[in-house]
Amino acid sequence: MISLSSLSDRLIAVWHERAIVLKAASFAAVGVVNAMVDLGVFSIAYYQFELPIVTANVLAWAVAVTGSYIMNSLTTFARESGRELRLKAYAGFALSQVAGLVANTATVFIASYFMPVLVGKVLAIGASFLVNFSLSHFIVFRKQGR
Repeated sequence: MISLSSLSDRLIAVWHERAIVLKAASFAAVGVVNAMVDLGVFSIAYYQFELPIVTANVLAWAVAVTGSYIMNSLTTFARESGRELRLKAYAGFALSQVAGLVANTATVFIASYFMPVLVGKVLAIGASFLVNFSLSHFIVFRKQGR
């Protein structure tokens, strides 16, 4: 027979697993919005203002990271952030996004030796999502006092 304590522990674990799935979905939705922002800013900077590709890309990344931090602070990680924007948390978030960029680039580069580049790119998007979400969840937006 299952004890009440054991049942309670299982229910709490299921609830937390559900919460992580909802957070991941919210993080992904913010990511989709920011992918569009990134593409839009890049296109305007490159085509309208004729900035060099690297400059346009860095500018687009900076705008997208800033938007992502704000949206994730106010939605996905609202409980952890207290819905407050902090410079230290922003810096940590931006650094975590650099880690995702590195994970993405490394994954597509290595995968291109073993599979079509587009398949590698899909894997790379997944890898950067996992890195960005994990760093955001466990480091940038962790509950205070943990």
